[in-house]
Amino acid sequence: MNARIRIQTLIVGATLATLGLTGTAIAQTFPAKPVTLMVPYPAGGLSDVIARSVNITLGKQLGQPVVIENLGGASGSIAAQKVLNGPSDGYTLFQGSPNELILAPLAISSIKFKSEDFRLVQMIATAQIAFLAKKDLPVNSVDEFVDYARKAAKDGKPLTFASVGPGSFYHLLGEHLSKVTGIPMIHVPYKGAAPAEQDLMAGQVDFFLAPYGKKYDEMQKQGRVKVLAMLNSERLDSVKQYPAVSESKQLKDFTFKIWTGYFVKKDTPEPVVSALHKAITGTLGDAGVHAALEANSQLLPKPQTLAEADKAYTDGTQQFRAIVKSIGLQAQ
Repeated sequence: MNARIRIQTLIVGATLATLGLTGTAIAQTFPAKPVTLMVPYPAGGLSDVIARSVNITLGKQLGQPVVIENLGGASGSIAAQKVLNGPSDGYTLFQGSPNELILAPLAISSIKFKSEDFRLVQMIATAQIAFLAKKDLPVNSVDEFVDYARKAAKDGKPLTFASVGPGSFYHLLGEHLSKVTGIPMIHVPYKGAAPAEQDLMAGQVDFFLAPYGKKYDEMQKQGRVKVLAMLNSERLDSVKQYPAVSESKQLKDFTFKIWTGYFVKKDTPEPVVSALHKAITGTLGDAGVHAALEANSQLLPKPQTLAEADKAYTDGTQQFRAIVKSIGLQAQ
């Protein structure tokens, strides 16, 4: 019996050693060919700009080219599903955000994947959210806005807010704002930010909680829109001309931002995930990448460990699911 146990122990030990060598071999050889960076929107948009700001440097970090593939449609879910349909080998990175991987499955009934099917390797950029109002809305601060919105609703004329589509991050923000203030507001969905901005400037919609871009500075100077605040917890130097929402009395805790990260399939081998994490983290430290992202109003997040990235993604998923539940959003 003891001899049999010893033999089984040797077999188990040899198997574990082989697995360890296999993992080491994967780590040493990955990547052995170009890596695809899947962008879930057409070329020319902000997501594409972010990808093209980092792919060359990321390729240098990996020692292989990083090729961008743009595939839009269904709130980014078509590209996400294509990644899931492929092998779990790390050769396809998904550039995603809460919009595609957390909110789309909750808002679109035809989407069958779950947020948990993906693993966040590293965040690459975050976008501040601007509180935009039409030029002739008679308010100049967040607190004045809340008071005006409450009076308008009581008078039977609730304010309208724009979004880039049902179930989008910006739709949720508007509904959440209505929920936390107890003020009825009307959602007006658009097919993108550009038509939403056009109607905001034309006075057809009252406000828009949108990712900040420097173009809004010029719009404000020209009197075409009002930037009431940034949904930040503190006033940042890069937008010091605008108050943080935390400076208000009635919405001081209404702080939000949206981040972009690089994801792989959940079951991608750990050595491969570690290699990607190291390369992406190195890319975040590149001065050229910093300049390119900042030129497009993106903030660079502090690099996270894999454990921190896992927690951030889990926490974000829980946060947005809670908001979806609180506003009663139903998948369509």
